[in-house]
Amino acid sequence: MSQAFTKSMARNIFFGGSAFFFLLLVALTFDTMQVLPKRDHRENITESVARGKHVWERNDCIGCHTLLGEGAYFAPELGNVYKRRGGEFIKAWIKAQPTKSPGRRQMPQFNLTDQELDDMVNFLKWTSEIDTANWPPNIEG
Repeated sequence: MSQAFTKSMARNIFFGGSAFFFLLLVALTFDTMQVLPKRDHRENITESVARGKHVWERNDCIGCHTLLGEGAYFAPELGNVYKRRGGEFIKAWIKAQPTKSPGRRQMPQFNLTDQELDDMVNFLKWTSEIDTANWPPNIEG
């Protein structure tokens, strides 16, 4: 370019770029609003699933585990644990804690009732059925 970069040129780039990215934001928001309702499965929430979520929250499971990528990274991702291990394994694992295996992180014993364990498994089953667009890409979370 043989001419100097002027204030007018800078202003045009700023306003043009701002308008472009604003329109891009609107388009992506519109696309998201069209796609997300098709992936929703709230109608599958049962009383047991709701109680399981309360067990999850009351025991601060997200303080160690992630659920669909949200939470702490101290312990394994549980968004697809039902698909990986199944309900009976989950119940047995929670009941068997802590394992007292040397050199391993230990999950505390929460002394959950059979009803609470069933509710927790139903909650984890429900979360495993969420359409996450194939996330996480690794089945082991």
